[in-house]
Amino acid sequence: MDRFRVEVIAKTPNPQQVVYAALHQDYTEAFVFDERDSWPSESSCGEIIVKRLLAGERGHYGPLEHPQIVFNCGYFPHSVMQQARTHRVGVSFDVQSFRYTGNQFIDVAEGKKDIEEVFYLRPVGDYTDRQGKKYYYSLEQRQADLKWCIEAARRYKADVEAGMSEEHARGKLPFDYRQHFVVSFNLRSFLHFCDLRNKKNAQLEIQKLCELMWPHFQDWVPAIAEWYEINRLGKARLAP
Repeated sequence: MDRFRVEVIAKTPNPQQVVYAALHQDYTEAFVFDERDSWPSESSCGEIIVKRLLAGERGHYGPLEHPQIVFNCGYFPHSVMQQARTHRVGVSFDVQSFRYTGNQFIDVAEGKKDIEEVFYLRPVGDYTDRQGKKYYYSLEQRQADLKWCIEAARRYKADVEAGMSEEHARGKLPFDYRQHFVVSFNLRSFLHFCDLRNKKNAQLEIQKLCELMWPHFQDWVPAIAEWYEINRLGKARLAP
């Protein structure tokens, strides 16, 4: 998991003021754009949002849909992408396609690229299945699985060199090859994503994705992040 990366590509520069403007427009006859020079500061807007919109769990999340943040996520296993892409409302994805980027598997087969850069296997350690049964993933098991990944890469290389298309040959690869992707959220959809995926019974790798996104979110909307961390983070409560 130490290879996982999350970086911010772009974000609404004054997100809490944007939410404030949307919230304020709901309750004023004025045209809020004309009052922009007198809007509260970014930090004060955060305090107003928490007090008027979020406190008391009233569920008025609509104004949170306006600010946007775009992440570049790297080196995550395909299973994370499979889980993440089920959340489409207010979320958009562009994902590395191995129809066009399969040379890395050939590089593994030829010893030109570290296998751990291309394939993901969980670290050695203790785990629990969905029924609560505990088990240990040993170093010996992991080494055997790495050998299997190398063998699959060699088979991929042989198939491609024999004329097979990349999308056909990749069917023999282990499921959790690493993928990069770009994902954009509005503020509300990000909180909903965290409700579902940053909880104790979520799969480990997507929890790690949320953990790596979270500091960027805190820097972006500190007042909202603080409220969420106290009231909802890790509690598996679905956002309205």
